[in-house]
Amino acid sequence: MSGRCRASGAAKAEWPVLVSQVEVMMMGLLVLVQLQQTVELRSSHPLHEAVDRINGQGGPYIGLVMAYPGEQVVLQASGLFVPNPDFPFVQLSGRRFNIGTIRGVNVIYVMTGEKTVNAGLTVQLLVDVFDVVGVVHYGIAGSTNDSLLVGDVSVPNFVAFTSSWNWMAFRVKGGQLPELSFGAYGLPQGGENLLAKIEFTPVQLYSSGRQMEKLFWLPIDPHWFNISAQLREMQLQQCINETYCLPQAPKVAFGLKASTADVFLDNEAYRTFLYSEFNISTVDEESAAVVMAALSNGVPCIAFRGISDMAGGVGGGGVGRDGEVLFAADLSSIAAINALNVAVEFIELIGKQSNHTYVS
Repeated sequence: MSGRCRASGAAKAEWPVLVSQVEVMMMGLLVLVQLQQTVELRSSHPLHEAVDRINGQGGPYIGLVMAYPGEQVVLQASGLFVPNPDFPFVQLSGRRFNIGTIRGVNVIYVMTGEKTVNAGLTVQLLVDVFDVVGVVHYGIAGSTNDSLLVGDVSVPNFVAFTSSWNWMAFRVKGGQLPELSFGAYGLPQGGENLLAKIEFTPVQLYSSGRQMEKLFWLPIDPHWFNISAQLREMQLQQCINETYCLPQAPKVAFGLKASTADVFLDNEAYRTFLYSEFNISTVDEESAAVVMAALSNGVPCIAFRGISDMAGGVGGGGVGRDGEVLFAADLSSIAAINALNVAVEFIELIGKQSNHTYVS
């Protein structure tokens, strides 16, 4: 009896181990099946062969992304992008991925569309489908920093999602990050407001080989940022034509903080709040999503944002020879041109720094 008891006890002790091994095997088989299904799906895609040839013959690439048609137009008008004669573009998920070179560096550029969802989705497609080893993002932005004027280009080292909130109950205390209390902005004087306040919150970053992190400030790749510092003295375009010019020579500003939200900001009070509470200098609708997608996939990323407006603040614009104020479209155009030109110079630097890895 005692022998059988000992044997029975040993069997019971081994039973969970066997179950655990079987579970691991089953999970492994499930993953294998899913991977096989994914491979079969990709192989059956009508663009599978074309993408393989693009990656095999021209890669690796630098991904270049912009959000608005106006930002794409300045690239097309510049003549800097030379399309691949065999595969000039691929149409995928409603987006046109343009294959070619900029100053001899292999580039795939794509317009993401507006707002964070479009930007993040497009960058994920870009790095999933193509042999992309880094992402360069350029576009226009509003300035919340009075020292950043229209035509200037900001190269941030951190960017945050500033539309990630907890909307607080009335008279409830918040957390560690700054809060925006609506009552403080009442007229003729501040007081209480039933809308209470919003508490800014971090985002959850998932990336390969790392545990989930909660971050408020998303970092720009430090190596790429250091390389971009070589462009500090770069001369930017000041005039739209012989008649219309900015009142000051635009500059490249490094190491400022940027913010992204699915909101077009044209409000002086909120502009002041972002700068005073977070030291944020620029506002846009895509940069943080682009950076977050790159971080999740472990590829370097950098952003160049040209100032097109003062986000509700006063000044910063340009005038014509006879004193006419420049239109918003003109200001956006020169902001996009300057951001593009800095991005192009950076792409050329990356091509040289990488021992011609990306050079055709």
